[in-house]
Amino acid sequence: MRFPLAAAAALVASALISSPAYAQNGPAKAQDTATKICAGCHGENGNSTIAINPVLAGQHPEYLLKQLMNFKSQAGKAAERVNPVMGGMAAPLSAEDMTHLAAFYSSQKPKPRSARDPELAKLGQSIYRGGVMSKGVAACASCHSPNGAGMPAQYPRLAGQHSEYLATQLKAFRSGERANDPNDMMRKVAAKLSDKEISAVAEYISGLR
Repeated sequence: MRFPLAAAAALVASALISSPAYAQNGPAKAQDTATKICAGCHGENGNSTIAINPVLAGQHPEYLLKQLMNFKSQAGKAAERVNPVMGGMAAPLSAEDMTHLAAFYSSQKPKPRSARDPELAKLGQSIYRGGVMSKGVAACASCHSPNGAGMPAQYPRLAGQHSEYLATQLKAFRSGERANDPNDMMRKVAAKLSDKEISAVAEYISGLR
């Protein structure tokens, strides 16, 4: 059920972003919403300065659109991704509004960030690049690319994301609190990681560029 939704989100994004209506006034509408509503949590141009709130700048539009759609109740069904704040923000947005926002943030330039704990980042590097063979954990780079850029329409960009946010999301996947990952991919990975391994890989990712 989740994979078709992700695929549908990508199709909606592609169709709306290429439409004449978007080309004419979509970016302006999105910037107005981003400045007046989203900037308080996600910062100017999507570069959040609050570690618990994700950086949106430079993220793939398909991924951003899917997350916005998942925060919103669809067809009478509960939201796939539960968050009181984002649920309230997404509720009044149409599919077109979400697509404009996704395209706007994806076009913004993310600010580089550096890992703060070299030793922890070193452990994280080994996990990100080589996985944890003893636990059957694949290398993060195999899906999110060696430099953390991800793969458009499939896997999100992680490079430069706040380590605190990344660690929180990995723990949420591990506990099942977050369950909007296609085919349970992230839940299966996170379930095998310890708190230290999660902190380490999050620290390493935060410094990728």
